[in-house]
Amino acid sequence: MIQKDKIVILGAGESGAGAAVLAKKQGFDVFVSDMSSIKDKYKELLNKHHIEWEEGKHSEELILNAGEVIKSPGIPDKAPIIQKLKALNTPIISEIEFAGRYTNAKTICITGSNGKTTTTMLTYHILKSAGLNVGLAGNVGDSFALQVAENNFDYYVIELSSFQLDNMYDFRADISILLNITPDHLDRYDYQMQNYVDSKMRILQNQTASDAFIYWNDDPIVSQEVAKRNPQMQLFPFAEEKKANVKAYTENKQIIIETPKGNFTMEEELLALTGTHNLYNSLASGIAAKLMDIKNEDIRKSLSDFKGVEHRLEKVARVRGVQYINDSKATNVNSCWYALQSMTTPVVLILGGTDKGNDYSEIENLVKEKCHTLIFMGVDNSKLHQFFDGKVAHIIDTNSMEDAVKQAYKIAKKGDTVLLSPCCASFDLFKNYEDRGEQFKYYVRRL
Repeated sequence: MIQKDKIVILGAGESGAGAAVLAKKQGFDVFVSDMSSIKDKYKELLNKHHIEWEEGKHSEELILNAGEVIKSPGIPDKAPIIQKLKALNTPIISEIEFAGRYTNAKTICITGSNGKTTTTMLTYHILKSAGLNVGLAGNVGDSFALQVAENNFDYYVIELSSFQLDNMYDFRADISILLNITPDHLDRYDYQMQNYVDSKMRILQNQTASDAFIYWNDDPIVSQEVAKRNPQMQLFPFAEEKKANVKAYTENKQIIIETPKGNFTMEEELLALTGTHNLYNSLASGIAAKLMDIKNEDIRKSLSDFKGVEHRLEKVARVRGVQYINDSKATNVNSCWYALQSMTTPVVLILGGTDKGNDYSEIENLVKEKCHTLIFMGVDNSKLHQFFDGKVAHIIDTNSMEDAVKQAYKIAKKGDTVLLSPCCASFDLFKNYEDRGEQFKYYVRRL
């Protein structure tokens, strides 16, 4: 018997635990179920709010009678419990969709295959530094739902993955930012690129003529999708160079942003973040800030003093004249392309992990041009060998971070860069990309 006032939450991580607290506050009968073990801090949160939970299993008799299910983004649609819920036509939504029902705050929502965390953190930094009452949510920061339950923010900057967008239906972004679309997570999308593209484009759903859409003008997939969909909101494309209709660009070593709220200029060399990809991130954040009526001097200050994101082209140490850089957040090939493009010295590249349907041809020319050594680090490196064997001077197999760093130390010469930019997910040898990056930093600092 379906209980309309019962909400079941599948997955008790940051988003699930937060959704449970908000659902309880809104008067629902709440049950939380996680197939894995639940972290102590989330158990404490659930217990504090007298929310029933289970771990290590999904009890169907307690789940299949739900009026609505809030699903963790990490649970794939092919999971048996999801298939059973779908057969019952039970509504399945994301934590973001649920939390959006209970706040009137303005939202700036950011997605893209690469750069979304940096852009999210930078946008939040600008708004927070300018004195706005703003929360940081989604893939970074605290659970959106928990903040809606416990805080009263006027604005939210929200990083959205394709998995979160998949279960969002009525939620609407006041400002949406789409940085780029390149192949990623294809294992979750039946290895069909268009399925993944459609997922990313969901960030536009429900936007009206009074809302804004900020996007990279020169991304071939994005521009093609925009032309196909004929969106009705205000469009703010950005690009490296000035072109027709582009609202943010560089000219004479200045960045220029044009909006109905006024224009903004700044010397490009004063940007805290370096590299072409970070120029795009800065332009996107700058447009959003202008649309939010942030003063030019506040935008300028924040764009010049932002500290960057951990595990994203993070300089760790220089040992015997060799620079070690942690880019563990590069979980797809395009992220690694950006990292290699920004390298100005010979490179020892550490890559490998859980392959998500990767096409390494995108980085082939940069690898040949910049890398003298590849260090593969994964349980199964066969696909990497098939593609790269014979294309660089040295290829070394390792199956731990300690060994990968030791091998890099042996072969790198003074003036080289050792770059961890894996192209892959981390789940074969590590808990997540943060764990992978932390281990890299730990072993580098012990050299």
